[in-house]
Amino acid sequence: MSEIEALVAARYGLAGRASFLTSERDLTVRVDASGGESFVLKIANAAEDPAVSEFQNRALEHLERIAPDVPASRLVPTLDGASEFLAEKHGQPHFTRLLTWLPGRPLFGTPQTAPQMRALGTALGQLAKALSNFRHPAADHEIVWDLRRVPQLIPLTAHVGDDALRERVEAAFLRFRDEILPLAPGFRTQVVHNDFNPFNLLVAPDDSDRVTGILDFGDLVSTSAIYDLAIACAYQVAEDGPPLAFVAELLAGYHAVHPVPEREVDQLFDLIAARHAMTITIGEWRASRYPDNAAYILRNHARARAAMTRCAALPRAEAQSILRRACGYA
Repeated sequence: MSEIEALVAARYGLAGRASFLTSERDLTVRVDASGGESFVLKIANAAEDPAVSEFQNRALEHLERIAPDVPASRLVPTLDGASEFLAEKHGQPHFTRLLTWLPGRPLFGTPQTAPQMRALGTALGQLAKALSNFRHPAADHEIVWDLRRVPQLIPLTAHVGDDALRERVEAAFLRFRDEILPLAPGFRTQVVHNDFNPFNLLVAPDDSDRVTGILDFGDLVSTSAIYDLAIACAYQVAEDGPPLAFVAELLAGYHAVHPVPEREVDQLFDLIAARHAMTITIGEWRASRYPDNAAYILRNHARARAAMTRCAALPRAEAQSILRRACGYA
């Protein structure tokens, strides 16, 4: 930690205490400065394409200019005014940046409510709308979590240990490949967050219906906007009662800010299933490769499995009707 603290002091003129944060790819460190402020230092893996990290930084700067009310972190400039720099370790360069610390507590573990879902939908809609006119040469990079890559994941379903679950996962993937992918050229395409999950969202400590932070732009990519919405919705399938009650509220909040065409709404239910299938497949595949980090990798697995089971019991036509009504299309 002393090495990181020295790096922050040299580059940013900040004296403080550093502590590790959980992260899947980057080295992510919280820095509590002696002046009372907190920051997040992100040091990319040397294998990460610097152009992709630069793309993420330019997106954050775009948001700061275009949509300052979107609660995303801000880049902190170095002493010489740079937004990022390459830190060398063992002769390898690592893309490095310092971000402001966002207030709040994780959305994960808070009770779901209709107002909370509206707030999430509004926040995602505002973010997507702000990013809709953002362009960057690295925006179309390949990332495994992009729903466009579903056909490439089909062979990985062999890693899903439970036979019944594997069949459900395979069916969701095949439906995407055979029925949704041919329609994709007609979908809106833009840069999206691509990981609007409860671990990446902060809410006010005294009001869990108020969003205070959107974290982790590490899966940022240019893809179909409806895929981004499906990801957010996949995490909000209700554990009890009507499965899509909270999803419909989130969708309504999003649609009011960043309208979703009817043809895309009609694919949303199957896209939610495809995202659940991705979470399960990629999770089990990666956990088998990195067993020491399995707990972190599989943190969304049980919820995805339960949500997929609940949605499977809902007729597609009924689900489509619920989601159409949420947008006023019924």
